[in-house]
Amino acid sequence: MSFIKGIELCRRFHTEFIENILSDAYPNLLYSSALIGPGSEVLGYDTEMSTDHDWGPRVYLFLSEEDIQSFEKIKESLSKRAPKQFYGFPVDIRMSVITTFPKFIENCLGINIDKPVSIEDWLSFPSQTLLEINKGAIYRDDLGKLSALRNQFQSYPHDIWLYLMATTWQRIGQEEHLMLRSGFSGDELGSSIIASRIVRDIINLCFLLERQYAPYPKWFGTAFKHLKSSDQLMPYLWAVQSAATWKEREKAFNNAYKHLSRMHNRLGITEIIPIDVSHFYDRPFKVMDGERIAKVIMKHIKNKYIRELAARRPIGNIDQITDNTDFRNIIRESGQEGNDARKALKRLFQTSQTE
Repeated sequence: MSFIKGIELCRRFHTEFIENILSDAYPNLLYSSALIGPGSEVLGYDTEMSTDHDWGPRVYLFLSEEDIQSFEKIKESLSKRAPKQFYGFPVDIRMSVITTFPKFIENCLGINIDKPVSIEDWLSFPSQTLLEINKGAIYRDDLGKLSALRNQFQSYPHDIWLYLMATTWQRIGQEEHLMLRSGFSGDELGSSIIASRIVRDIINLCFLLERQYAPYPKWFGTAFKHLKSSDQLMPYLWAVQSAATWKEREKAFNNAYKHLSRMHNRLGITEIIPIDVSHFYDRPFKVMDGERIAKVIMKHIKNKYIRELAARRPIGNIDQITDNTDFRNIIRESGQEGNDARKALKRLFQTSQTE
């Protein structure tokens, strides 16, 4: 059998199987169907290797609160008539999820969609999760809620966007001189480790500057290559990663910083920030002074709560606080453990703002 990208395979599965069964058994049923949520195929990065687990013809099927009462009957109708294979790929109807919009949002974001989305909520959403809502494909949307959902979460609200760019520059500013100092002291391994952290922050900043959500580590570099800025920045970032000495890293970073500054200035969201690097005090190091740029951006945040959070302790969002996979998975859970983790994270933001 020849490989078919998951988005296309699932489109055919919806059109040739799901839609036919439902129109026959439930001709008046209004529903929405999509490929969203977790999975490499949702991001469009699946290959033949992806087919060995958790991959295959499937959809998310969204019903109204009234029609979800017929969940078992609908599931039974699909199960009874499901083929063993579809375009040569095995069919497991259990991979198709039947749910409601409120339940889906509760499971993936941990919020009540009928209530306003708070600032703490936005800061608690992993960018990967927001990406899973906006990527993939919508195959049918009788209820009109999938499109509305994407409109609501297509990008960060303006002040949160500014805050996250500022906190990313803050992170860069806190470590750019440390990378140089450790290398100058003869610790090239330590310098290289810090450099990799800064490379990750620079790439995250690029996603923010282009108003895109960054994926989790497996597809981080792949998605970066699709950004407009990658062609010019990739050679510098790769030079940092392959450099043997801190001076080589310094030179590559300084070129990357100039490009980032130009990207920022083209947005016109603040006064012009410096393009050229400068010396770090009297030491033989040249840095961008990311913390200074962070302060420039923070001045343009209008929301009082976010301004106070930025002024008190600019810790960013969950992506900047931790990359622990288990904790980030807990945040997505709808049970008590997930609720407790989200409450603890929100308290962290609130404490940072009020202490």
